[in-house]
Amino acid sequence: MATRLNRRQFLATSLAAAAIGARDVSFPAIVHAQEPIRIGQLIPFTGFLGAIGEYGKQGATLAVEELNEKGGVMGRKLELITEDEANPGVAVQKARKLIEKDHVVAIEGLVSSASCLAVGDEVQRAKVLLINAGANSDEIRSKRCHRYVFSTEGCNTQYVSAIGNWLIKERKISRWYFLTSDYAFGHDLLRVARGLLAANKGTEVGSDLAPTGTTDFSQYITKMKAAKPDLIFHNLAGADVTNFLKQYAEAGMTIEVAGGVIDSAYAWPVGEALRGHFPIIWWHELSTPASVAWAARYIKRWGRPPDNQAYGDYIAVHAIAQAIDKAKSTDSARLVAALEGHTLAGTTDGLKGRPLTFRAWDHQLLQPMYVVGAKDKSKWKDKWDIFEVIGEVPGKGQPLDAIAIPKAESQCQLEPMS
Repeated sequence: MATRLNRRQFLATSLAAAAIGARDVSFPAIVHAQEPIRIGQLIPFTGFLGAIGEYGKQGATLAVEELNEKGGVMGRKLELITEDEANPGVAVQKARKLIEKDHVVAIEGLVSSASCLAVGDEVQRAKVLLINAGANSDEIRSKRCHRYVFSTEGCNTQYVSAIGNWLIKERKISRWYFLTSDYAFGHDLLRVARGLLAANKGTEVGSDLAPTGTTDFSQYITKMKAAKPDLIFHNLAGADVTNFLKQYAEAGMTIEVAGGVIDSAYAWPVGEALRGHFPIIWWHELSTPASVAWAARYIKRWGRPPDNQAYGDYIAVHAIAQAIDKAKSTDSARLVAALEGHTLAGTTDGLKGRPLTFRAWDHQLLQPMYVVGAKDKSKWKDKWDIFEVIGEVPGKGQPLDAIAIPKAESQCQLEPMS
């Protein structure tokens, strides 16, 4: 038999139910407010690029720690979830795991151009922000650019424009021999370097492709010696740079050597055998106040100077945080809109003493490069003091897009925002 409720009993029951319902609704909201904002990182810890992975992780970790010490972003702490990019196939699998299982709001990192191209396709499909902090291929910013992909790392055109123009105009070196890593990054760097040499009426006297992970460069060095160029221009990456430069010196070669890109993590192990001139995106002895202060914080935290990959990942994390703060949201579409045309701000403005801005039409961060030369060991302060900065390119007062891919030559067509 049904029980009838009087008015007082009905009101009491209704209020109690409402209170329970309110707790059920508000509790998830409270939990959400306490949950960290998760950022994924893909960086190599294995293979011929593996040595710079730990630097990238340390740079990103330091950025997260600094931001959390200041209260995080939008009142929420940040959490970094790092995975080994390993190779393109694994990198895509790890990207899916970060997106679908870890529910990251953005991914940053990557070093291999082949991996970055593959992950770029994946994040565009998933509509999740990616900031490329270490892959150089022009293709990432041109033919295979994506609406959801940005780059704090410089592209091959920026690097080659910086070092190539200096070699041709300042050093008057125009007969080049190329040695190139046989994968996406190397092929693209060779294309850019050949284009610059031809534009300046230089001469290519030889060229070789070397498999990644090559340990013996003697056959290539023998051919270089016979060709008698004015310059050996290498388009190598990772541990291949260390091995080649060591063996080049051991062979007694005196022909000037330069490279399209250099990572200090692979130059330090060469030691006193290091010689030549290179373009670098950042160097721990830059004299800008922000760079000096950050290098000191990094050394205090990790016990060694930061390399350029640490710089790239550090800046990428801060860019993501600035996008969240600017958009007042973790929605990827809003983060993309916030970053297009965004100039890095606050105490983390790029550390270079100049405004650094993401171009809206290809998402490349415009910034200067530095031409560095190997120091004689007698001038070292310590084992890390291997380079002297020859010049900043473009120079102060010159537009930063002067060394970037010109819009007229780019094949970038960003997808419509959906």
